[in-house]
Amino acid sequence: MDTNERAAACFNDGFSCSQAVFSTFAQQFDLSVEMALKIAAPFGGGMARMGEICGAVTGAFMVIGLAYGHTTVENQDLKEETYKLVNEFVSQFKARNGSIKCRELIGYDMCTPEKLQQANESGVFDTVCPRLVEDSAEIISMLIKNRQ
Repeated sequence: MDTNERAAACFNDGFSCSQAVFSTFAQQFDLSVEMALKIAAPFGGGMARMGEICGAVTGAFMVIGLAYGHTTVENQDLKEETYKLVNEFVSQFKARNGSIKCRELIGYDMCTPEKLQQANESGVFDTVCPRLVEDSAEIISMLIKNRQ
């Protein structure tokens, strides 16, 4: 199973989009899957179901941080490289999906229990979201591979 399939399987197992993407890459950077799942937990549904930036996207941002984030304030070059990679990721994700905002990607706002139920009943979490998770994992894999 390749990385994007593993991320989709994690999502299909019941984890959020952010958890699925971030945890799939965690061990590669010496972070346990359990810790990655905890860290990424609040970002699903576009930041706690607020419909903002898609969790598959924020999961990818966190992977970029693990891979290339700077750890000293003096390392501004690494900071700029990290931001450049995030922008590359966003450009590729938007090219595939048209947006990075959850509510735009799935066509539903999930900010109330009633609206969340509508989204659930529509099937977007079974059709749209797994594809977004796969796209995110595939793009991040390519970006990391191209930097090694």
